[in-house]
Amino acid sequence: MDKQKWIDIAEVIDALRVFPRLFFGSYIVLFMYSAMWAMSLTVLTMAQAGLVATIIGAGAAWFGLYNSTGRRYN
Repeated sequence: MDKQKWIDIAEVIDALRVFPRLFFGSYIVLFMYSAMWAMSLTVLTMAQAGLVATIIGAGAAWFGLYNSTGRRYN
């Protein structure tokens, strides 16, 4: 394959934002399982609540970065 074809493929992947969407999808699964785990506990300790809060906070920060970045088209 020539160089221009590779550049075109890279631009399509960049435009579709494939990797950030995969990462966000895996975060949704992590969030879902951690929420179900925390709700299944009878008594939630401070450390366990901190873990769930960290997962939620990291997802919120990552989602904010995802929305504010990316290619700007004219």
